[in-house]
Amino acid sequence: MGIYLNPGNQRFQMAVNSEIYVDKTEMIRYLNTVVNTNQRYISVSRPRRFGKTMAADMLCAYYDREADSRALFSERKVASVTPDVRQSMEWDAYMGKFDVIRIVMTDFIKKDLPVQESLHRLVKRLLDDLEEAYPAVKYDETDFFYSLDKFYRRSGTPFVITIDEWDVVFRVRKEDKEGQTRYLDFLRDWLKDREYIALAYMTGILPIKKYGEHSALNMFTEYSMTTPMQLARYTGFTEEEVHELCDQYHMKYEDISRWYDGYMVSDRIPLEARESYRQGEYGGHKISLYSPLSVVEAMSTGFIRNYWNKTETYEALAEYIRKDFDGLKEAVALLMDGGRLQIDISGYQNDMTTFHSRDDVLSLLIHLGYLGYDDERGEVFIPNREILDEFKTSTKSDEWIDTFRSFEISQKLLRATWDCDADQVAELIEEAHNRAGNKT
Repeated sequence: MGIYLNPGNQRFQMAVNSEIYVDKTEMIRYLNTVVNTNQRYISVSRPRRFGKTMAADMLCAYYDREADSRALFSERKVASVTPDVRQSMEWDAYMGKFDVIRIVMTDFIKKDLPVQESLHRLVKRLLDDLEEAYPAVKYDETDFFYSLDKFYRRSGTPFVITIDEWDVVFRVRKEDKEGQTRYLDFLRDWLKDREYIALAYMTGILPIKKYGEHSALNMFTEYSMTTPMQLARYTGFTEEEVHELCDQYHMKYEDISRWYDGYMVSDRIPLEARESYRQGEYGGHKISLYSPLSVVEAMSTGFIRNYWNKTETYEALAEYIRKDFDGLKEAVALLMDGGRLQIDISGYQNDMTTFHSRDDVLSLLIHLGYLGYDDERGEVFIPNREILDEFKTSTKSDEWIDTFRSFEISQKLLRATWDCDADQVAELIEEAHNRAGNKT
C-alpha cells in the first residue's frame, strides 16, 4: 500500500464507522457501467461539504486491488439493490481489480508555489510509489506519461485515477492564467485517450474550465449542480435519507427541510417514463438535495441553526454579490424576498474571475451552493433558511440600503397598481423620482 498508489480502504472505513453514515454505494453500480469504455471520464462538481471526498474514498476502497474490501461492501446497498437493465453485472464485478491512484490536489497546488513546481512534485511522488510497487520497471521522470504506460504494460493492471479538489488552481491561483493553462494541459496529457486508464474520476466545486482549446478536457462527462444527471442523488442527502435521520434522531422533518432543503436537481428520466414526461405527466426525476454537513450537525447536536459558516465565511458571498453589474444587486434583493429569477448560465466560464454579466456571477453562486437552480425553467432561487441567513449577513453594509429601499418601493408600487390605488401610485412614483434625482 502506497501513499498515492493503492491507498487502501481506511478512509472509507472511518466514514462507515461514523455516528451518522448515509450509504451512497449504489453509485458504484452506475460507475461500473462506464469502466473501460469511452465514457470512463467522470467529473463531479458540488459545493463544499456535499460528500465529494467521501465518494472518492469509497471508490478507492472498492477498486483498489490491495484493499480486501469485500466485507466492507457486502453489507452496503451496492450489494443488495436490484440493478436496472443497464447495470446488470454483478455488484462486485470490478471490486479489487485495479491499481488506484488517489490525488488530493490541494496537497500540491499552493498559493505561493508555481504550478510547474507543484506538478513536478506530484509526478515525482507518484513515480516513487509506482517504483516501490513495481521495482523491475525503470521510469523516466522527464516523461511521466510514458512511464505510466510502462508500469501498466508490465503489470497488466489498468489504473482507476481519482482526483479530489481538481479545480484548486482556479481557486487559490485565480489570476495565474499561464499556470492554469499548464495545469489543464497536464491533466489532458495524463488522462486523455490513455489505454492505462479504466476510470478517471474528478471532484471539485467548479465545472471544467472553458476557454479556447483548453476546454480540451472534453472527454469528461460533467455532473454538476446544473446537470447532475445519473449522479444526482449520490452527493447531497435526499428527502428519503433525511426523513430516516429525523426519525432516528427525533427531529422534526419540517424544520430540517425549511433550513437545509432546496437544492432542486434533475436525475435521469427512466426509459419507461419518458413519454409521460413529454406529456407533462411525470416529475419523478426531480430530487431535492440537502447539505450533508448541516443535516449531520443538526442531527448530532439537536440544534437547528446556520452551520454554513463552518464551510464558508460570509465575505466569500459578499465579494461576489457586490460586483458592479447592472441589475445584480436588484436581482439579489428579489431573491432574498423569496423570488425566482431566470438566468442564462451558458456564458459562465467556470472560474472565479471571468465575469461578463450579472448571470455569470449568479451562475457561480449555483456551483458554490448559494443558489438553487431549476434546470427546466432556467431559474435561480435561494434554497433555504440557512443560505438566506448568509445573504442577510452579506448585505448588511450601507451600500445595500438604497438597493433594498428601491426594491421595497417597486413592490409597493406593484401592489398599489394592482389595487388601483391612484394616490399611492402617485406618491410612490414621486418618491422613486426623487431618489433617482438624488443619485445623479
